[in-house]
Amino acid sequence: MRRVLLATSNPHKVDELREILGGAGVKLLALNDVPGASAWPEPIEDGLTFEANAQIKALAYARRSGLPCIADDSGLSVDVLGGAPGVRSARYAGASGDRASRDGANNAKLLRELAQTPDDARTARFVCAMCLAVPTADGEARVVATERGTFEGRITHAPRGANGFGYDPLLEITAPDDPCRGMTSAELTPSQKHARSHRGQAARAILPALRALVMPHSPD
Repeated sequence: MRRVLLATSNPHKVDELREILGGAGVKLLALNDVPGASAWPEPIEDGLTFEANAQIKALAYARRSGLPCIADDSGLSVDVLGGAPGVRSARYAGASGDRASRDGANNAKLLRELAQTPDDARTARFVCAMCLAVPTADGEARVVATERGTFEGRITHAPRGANGFGYDPLLEITAPDDPCRGMTSAELTPSQKHARSHRGQAARAILPALRALVMPHSPD
């Protein structure tokens, strides 16, 4: 089975992508599965868009590992904040510490920013750009596909739900025809979330390119 690297050490993203892309006929490796990867320098994500940052990561790790690589850049875009936190979603509050501590600080800052904002102006969406890159014979890498997914909703006044990570406890589904309307992303089951999420949409969109990459190769 051909190996494909997921350019993340976030265990939540790894679990989500393995569930969503499980039928692609590849073995999905996290950075933690690759010996020595912990010592690799992290690429500088200085792109102005989610797509640019996803491509930066995918190309860097495809070159470094010699493996096809899937990378995503995702975050939250709040309309009344002009699209913020956007590409700075993971670093919004500037907090240090473990992932849970940073997530808590980011959520708290967002709620403070929106404290005086009424419900009808709290519209927001999760955005995910996902890139598939492959190494080339000259030691470089090239982009095979880049896809985008969005998950629309609005920001609640307090966190709800114990599932997910990041801003999941704050984004509430508002689509009138959705049976999960009124639930936050963190209140969804994994299958409910994958069916709706920005990352699920982007991953399903990139599946054809991933399958095409695998087709010419016989299983090991």
